[in-house]
Amino acid sequence: MSASSGRLRRLSALVRKESFQAIRDPSSILIAFVLPLILLFLFGYGVSLDTTRTRIGLVTEEMTPLTQDLSASFQASRYFDVAMGRDRRLFEEDLVLGKVRGIVVIPADFTTRYTAGNRPGIQVIVDGSDPNTANFVQNYAQGAVANWERQRQADVAVQSPAISVEQRFWFNPELTSRNFLVPGSIAIVMTLVGTLLTSLVVAREWERGTMEAMMATPVTAVELLAGKILPYFLLGLTSMTLCVLLAVFLFGVPFRGSVAALYALSAAFLIPALGQGLLISTATKNQFLASQLALITAFLPAFLLSGFLFEINSMPVVIQWITFIVPARYLIPSLQTVFLAGDIWPMFLQAISVMLTIGAIMFMLAARSTRKRIG
Repeated sequence: MSASSGRLRRLSALVRKESFQAIRDPSSILIAFVLPLILLFLFGYGVSLDTTRTRIGLVTEEMTPLTQDLSASFQASRYFDVAMGRDRRLFEEDLVLGKVRGIVVIPADFTTRYTAGNRPGIQVIVDGSDPNTANFVQNYAQGAVANWERQRQADVAVQSPAISVEQRFWFNPELTSRNFLVPGSIAIVMTLVGTLLTSLVVAREWERGTMEAMMATPVTAVELLAGKILPYFLLGLTSMTLCVLLAVFLFGVPFRGSVAALYALSAAFLIPALGQGLLISTATKNQFLASQLALITAFLPAFLLSGFLFEINSMPVVIQWITFIVPARYLIPSLQTVFLAGDIWPMFLQAISVMLTIGAIMFMLAARSTRKRIG
């Protein structure tokens, strides 16, 4: 029997053994299929960055037809849930308690100044403890006033301003946060399947002593790693496929790219994810410690340092440099592009090359940590 034939038989036996073990292990099914569904439903239904129906207090200090018309503009806005009042002190306690996110005050001299041709102002008081919501309230209040002015100019046949601003939003015209949260959550799911699951199953073999038994066979370290990887590589792609089907058919996220680009990006990402899981398991040989390291070094960076929820450019410079070694940083924008924009291969090829490079480093470190000896 040739050496290559022997290696192939050993590798196929290892893959078969690992596949049966993954199928029989309830924790593998839980992490690969049940946990992704829970995360996807949370990000699809439970998490939203859309600031619709933000509760505000609207104070109209003087009731005139003009101020009533402006108040109606705020009440008709889909961004606000308006509570009306005649004095700002009615809402000050609610603002402190977080029951309203802002107070919009239409002053008593609004009608007088507007009629006289002087540009009147309105006051927007916001809760600065949540800067994002505060900015949204301020911007949407300005937008509501601008819409009211345009409508009034059209009604009284006043000449429109010489310059008008027309906004267009590419790829996600409705600015629906679900359309970029769900593709990003697929990367989080693949991180869990690739790194957490792999680190647990290999560490469990070290604890049970079965890894030492395999090391007593003619199997080489490379064959052992390959036999561990292939089943979970296919498991990761299967979990990703399930998530994509749910994203498109259940959550209604548009898919404008190609299936080839989707699988190329996902396969490239699984290489560093699986390599990191193997490295963690071979270094710790303990399930509890492996799970903690996988969460700290894989899940949290993918969640916090990948641009999934927080803009990387707004992070401190030191943290921005750290994000370059986080594989999810390259997968998440690529997945969002595949879903919302389509195939942009120059971007994809650059991301794939970086992820494969990180994966190669992980596997070299894992191979060096895997010694064909006991101890």
